[in-house]
Amino acid sequence: MRSTKKTSPVNEDTLRDLAWFRYNLRKFLRFSEKAARQYGVTPQQHQLMLGIAGYTGRGWATLSELTEFLQERHNSVVGLVERAAQRGLVRKTQDIEDRRFVTVFLTRSGEKILSELTLLHQEEVQRAQAWLPHSAKTQLRPRKKSGVV
Repeated sequence: MRSTKKTSPVNEDTLRDLAWFRYNLRKFLRFSEKAARQYGVTPQQHQLMLGIAGYTGRGWATLSELTEFLQERHNSVVGLVERAAQRGLVRKTQDIEDRRFVTVFLTRSGEKILSELTLLHQEEVQRAQAWLPHSAKTQLRPRKKSGVV
C-alpha cells in the first residue's frame, strides 16, 4: 500500500549509487555461489563454514551465533548443520550439562574447502571493493568498542 505522506525527492546520485551497489553485490553473490558449487558444496554450506571460521573470531560458533550470522530461522540452521556434518564438513558437540548448547567446528575437510574458496574469493573481493564509495569501505565490518571483544 502506498503512503500518502509526502516525501522529499531522492537525490539522483544516491539512486545511482544504490543501483550500482545492488548490481555489484549481486554479481559478487553470483560469483560466490558458482565458486561454492565448483568445490562441491552448496552456497549455504559455504556461508555456514565462513560463519564457523570467522564470525566470532574463535574458529567455532554456537547454533545461535550461526542463526544470527546466516539470518535464518533456528530450525533451518539446525538442518543445514546436520547436512554439513553428514557431508563431513563440520562436527558439532553438545554441552554435557545443557544439551541445548551446541557448538559447531570445521573438520579438516571443511577447513580445506573453505581455505580454497577463500583464496578464490580474495581477488573478487578486491574487485568489488574498487567500486565501493570510500565511506562504505570503512564500514564493512562492525567496529569493536574499547574494552569489549
